[in-house]
Amino acid sequence: MQYQQWRLSPLLALLAAFLLFFYLRGSSKQQLSQTKCSLLPHNHYWLTSKRIVTPNGLISGAVEVNGGIIRSIVEAENWSGTSKTGHVIDYGEAVIMPGLIDVHAHLDDPGRVAWEGFPSGTQAAAAGGLTTLIDMPLNSCPSTVSPETLKLKIDAAEKNIYVDVGFWGGLVPDNAFNASALEALLNAGVLGLKSFMCPSGINDFPMTNISHIKEGLSVLAKYRRPLLVHAEMEQDVESNSRSEDNNDDPRSYATYLKTRPPSMEEAAVRELLTVSKDTRTGGPAEGAHLHIVHLSDADATSQLIKEAKSYGDSITVETCPHYLAFSAEEIQDGDTRFKCAPPIRSSSNKGKLWDALLEGHIDMLSSDHSPTEPELKLLNDGNFLRAWGGISSLQFVLPVTWSYGRKYGVTFEQMALWWSERPARLAGQNLKGSIAIGNHADIVVWNPDVEFDVTEDHPVYIKNPSISAYMGRKLSGKVLATFVGGNLVFEEGKHAPNACGTTILAK
Repeated sequence: MQYQQWRLSPLLALLAAFLLFFYLRGSSKQQLSQTKCSLLPHNHYWLTSKRIVTPNGLISGAVEVNGGIIRSIVEAENWSGTSKTGHVIDYGEAVIMPGLIDVHAHLDDPGRVAWEGFPSGTQAAAAGGLTTLIDMPLNSCPSTVSPETLKLKIDAAEKNIYVDVGFWGGLVPDNAFNASALEALLNAGVLGLKSFMCPSGINDFPMTNISHIKEGLSVLAKYRRPLLVHAEMEQDVESNSRSEDNNDDPRSYATYLKTRPPSMEEAAVRELLTVSKDTRTGGPAEGAHLHIVHLSDADATSQLIKEAKSYGDSITVETCPHYLAFSAEEIQDGDTRFKCAPPIRSSSNKGKLWDALLEGHIDMLSSDHSPTEPELKLLNDGNFLRAWGGISSLQFVLPVTWSYGRKYGVTFEQMALWWSERPARLAGQNLKGSIAIGNHADIVVWNPDVEFDVTEDHPVYIKNPSISAYMGRKLSGKVLATFVGGNLVFEEGKHAPNACGTTILAK
């Protein structure tokens, strides 16, 4: 017996040595992978703060992250007694909030990367506290209207995204009456469809009418995915006011406002509400959902949409920070950085938009980040009728919302509702949008009390920062750290070495 024990001991020691070698080898590989994807060398850690935004309200405590998942949430009074392993990062009184989800971003990749691209756009997103982007199907070339064009998007995103990215597909006249074509696009993984009720400005993305939209909703009902609509309708009575041949000064913002009056949004919303009733329980499009993007006119539409919701229509609405921050009265002649569609309207309208958002009639916020090159924005020419329409904003939406919202008493919980929880629901991302056990560890840490100037000297990651309407503004709310799937992808002006975001495809 003693002899057998002596013979087994070296064998066991040798086996243990081999196991230890492979364990350490695997651990070093895992740590190397984490280091490439994350500024943290830790897979298991705790984030502590006196202000953590949870679905149950604001708490003081700690969030445990392990393997990219939120494993536990502990309030401060229970923290000292918690049995804990893993690294602890104390953020003091900074706000720990679910990462922002932007359901309306134009990243223009592939085909127009000089306007923006996946690397620059997602770096800007990470620096701004956004952890998930849903990319619009147009402004890239070609537009995402088929499984083949979606694959081009996915291929362009691979190893080039610092945050998670999903994709909307396009509903256009060429596929609207072809159920098989729409189903193929949805089966390929788009999270829903997008259409325009007016010319989009992109040749391969023509406008749809209400018949196209009705057909699209009937297909989407089977997949329980949303249809996003740019709700402006051209009207013949306004054709003269939109002509470049009239005597109005094209460098005047008032001239541009005449070309897209509030009645365009009102007419489109009224038309949409004739089919939104089909999404009600028992309706022919039950399971589909209608989402109105970038609402700019409060007077014409908020009451209509409020009534539709009260009838049970499955409908939501977004607006954008630029409609809540700027007003027509302050836009100078020739400053085409502020041109977008629908347009930024009056100061009184801005106040009513805030009221509609705070009262819940507007459901969420999005960036509508729609960049281009400086030459197309016509900064030197200043012709509002010819300049590209779009606000470059991706990196700044969190501090802009906070800076302009404090006047209205906006809370951290409302910020999370508008930018995380409801956008996650729209995009069908049930494991994102809140700091809850079992969810993805998509988290932003930010200091609401720090002011900073948006200048060329401030690290700005969008492709053409000079055309952003936010350049030169003083904002409050500095992003300190952004975690995507547990990886620390941004901290104090530095990004993770590798772009390890994932593409999100519907199943």
